[in-house]
Amino acid sequence: MFNDVYDVIVVGAGHAGSEAAAAAANMGSKTLLVTMNLQNIAQMSCNPAMGGIAKGQIVREIDALGGYSGIVSDTSAIQFKMLNKSKGPAMWSPRVQSDRMRFAEDWRLLLEQTPNLDFYQEMVSGLLIEKNKVVGVKTSLGIEIKGKSVVLTNGTFLNGLIHIGDKNFGGGRAGEKAATGITEQLVSLGFDSGRMKTGTPPRVDGRSLDYSKMIEQPGDENPEKFSYLDITKPLEKQRSCHMTYTSEQVHDLLRQGFDRSPMFNGRIKSLGPRYCPSIEDKINRFADKDRHQLFIEPEGWNTVEVYVNGFSTSLPEDVQFKALKSVVGFENVKFFRPGYAIEYDYFPPTQLKHTLETKLVEGLYFAGQINGTTGYEEAASQGLMAGINASLKVQEKESFTLKRDEAYIGVLIDDLITKGTEEPYRMFTSRAEYRTLLRQDNADLRLTPKGYELGLASEKRLRRMEEKHEAAEKFVAFFETTSVKPEDINPILEANNSSPVNQSGKLFKIFSRPNIDMADVRKIDSVETYIQDHNLDREVIEQAEIQVKYSGYIAKEKNNADKLSRLEYVKIPENFDYSEIKSMSFEAREKLKKVQPTTVSQASRISGVSPNDISVLLVYMGR
Repeated sequence: MFNDVYDVIVVGAGHAGSEAAAAAANMGSKTLLVTMNLQNIAQMSCNPAMGGIAKGQIVREIDALGGYSGIVSDTSAIQFKMLNKSKGPAMWSPRVQSDRMRFAEDWRLLLEQTPNLDFYQEMVSGLLIEKNKVVGVKTSLGIEIKGKSVVLTNGTFLNGLIHIGDKNFGGGRAGEKAATGITEQLVSLGFDSGRMKTGTPPRVDGRSLDYSKMIEQPGDENPEKFSYLDITKPLEKQRSCHMTYTSEQVHDLLRQGFDRSPMFNGRIKSLGPRYCPSIEDKINRFADKDRHQLFIEPEGWNTVEVYVNGFSTSLPEDVQFKALKSVVGFENVKFFRPGYAIEYDYFPPTQLKHTLETKLVEGLYFAGQINGTTGYEEAASQGLMAGINASLKVQEKESFTLKRDEAYIGVLIDDLITKGTEEPYRMFTSRAEYRTLLRQDNADLRLTPKGYELGLASEKRLRRMEEKHEAAEKFVAFFETTSVKPEDINPILEANNSSPVNQSGKLFKIFSRPNIDMADVRKIDSVETYIQDHNLDREVIEQAEIQVKYSGYIAKEKNNADKLSRLEYVKIPENFDYSEIKSMSFEAREKLKKVQPTTVSQASRISGVSPNDISVLLVYMGR
């Protein structure tokens, strides 16, 4: 049945698996995507949205490298918002509300059009391993499929257990069975495993809601998009979301079910995402708050199904229903399906290399929730990197990794590999020490050349990036070399409560003032003439504005990154024996032995390893 030996076998077709399969196949590797249900490729298991704070930067990075998430997010969007626009550009984060059904359909159609990619529907129950090297997979029907590398992207399916009140049953997602066999085999091979928990809110009938009692949340007036390619277009029409609040009455009704809650009666022992807690966890932990926000999100253009964001719960369905009926606008609510919690197996990611290949089994890669992350975007980025590296390994090429000053993806993977995680990991801008460099607007400038070298990003994408870069640089040079007279600029300065000037000066200096923006300087004839003559688009204009207004911050952060990156080049030999360094603290020796960092820089980021320990290490290595 499977006579060929595949270069890359991807197990699971969620966000991680879809990106892994696309990357490997587009890089020329003969790839097989195996999933338990081909109808659920790239299913949005939880909220119907892509992007958000820090997550939007990740989607743009995936797109810049040549992945599919940005394209699909654009083609299936029903609303676009740029979050944090009132803050500096390092914090700007794109987000789309998605049409859930169209998102999955568009992903599947893109994958079906991808050369070198085969599909197969069945459960993978085990791995074929010879001499600590993976050589394929085995299915529940006993079929053996040979492969030179395997990427596991099992999501919440590994021994998944769904909880609704005092009921629980096996499942990887509502209506889908759990995957068994893989955890047990990996543990027998020496892997450490653990359990994590996540949850999802009830879905309700939008026809039963009274939106007039809620606060409308429309999309941006001038929506942008995710993909840097011109094959997708910004939305011309959008669907609004709405916002309402819980109340003390709602909280009291929820508390009545706490004795039947698996979170409080001991049935759920694993940790859930700290930054996306269930509603019962919120009212228990934040007892002083008399209300919490709920975001009412449509599931698509035409469906009446609605996602109640902020009401994630594992309480009994009767308690969910009674409490939700007391929310303003939900008085006549009808349920489509109740919320639930799910527990699943994960493998602490300190057992991986930066390529996402496991340290114990050669050719085996982990990506997504199996590594302890939460979120579509975090999963997709890991899938992309695992697919890239599995393909490179089979092709006997050098591996591909991203540093912390190159991408949020680099921060994510380094955090996982170096620090591990004991709760579902979620990306935030605060996790990135170089976030001024890692903006959503310049992901293409940072990563498209790398994607092109890998064979993922097309030449058209590269040329488009180069044209944008060149046009922005020339526009910045225009500000540096063009002067403006006091009589032309002072009325603009005074209107913005900025000190007037008494002599001509360069536009760059004026534009650098914090209360002067592009709309202000475009009132100067020479600026608007330059924009029109050079036919500059929004991306170029925005890029130039950021380069002018934040040049000092960008230069300072780049300098800091360059200083710290020197330690990235100080390699630690493989299987280095830390027990020999007696002058190093015991905790540091144990942590270093466990993580096995590849560079001194990575070693310095391990929790429990002090600057003094690093100094001792450098001396011992003769540095």
